Amino acid sequence: MKDSIVKEKSFNFSLKIIDLYKRLSLEKEYIISKQLLRSGTSIGANIEEALAGQSKRDFTAKMSISSKEARETKYWLRLLQESDLTQINVNVLLLDIEELIRILTSIVKTAQRNSN
Repeated sequence: MKDSIVKEKSFNFSLKIIDLYKRLSLEKEYIISKQLLRSGTSIGANIEEALAGQSKRDFTAKMSISSKEARETKYWLRLLQESDLTQINVNVLLLDIEELIRILTSIVKTAQRNSN
C-alpha cells in the first residue's frame, strides 16, 4: 500500500520539529520548546492512528485531533517568531504547518461529508 502524502509530510515535519527542539534546548529555551515538541510530533502520531482506524468514525476523530495539534503547533511557532526568546528563523516551519493544516482540514471535511 502506498503511503499517504499527509503521513509523509507530517513525519518530515516531526523531524524538523525535533531539530528545532534540540536547537532551542541549546539556547536554554525549555518551556515553549517542549510544548512545540509535543504538539508538533503528535500530528503524525495521530495520522498514523487514523490510517489504522477501526472505523470511518475513528478515522475522522483521529484526523480531527491531528488538525487541532497542527493548529496548536502553529500557535507555538508564531510565539517563537514574534517573541524575543530566540533568533532562530521558523518561517519555513510556519509554511509547512500551514500546508499540513490545509491538508488535514480538507481530509476531515471530506471524511465528515462522506459519513453523512
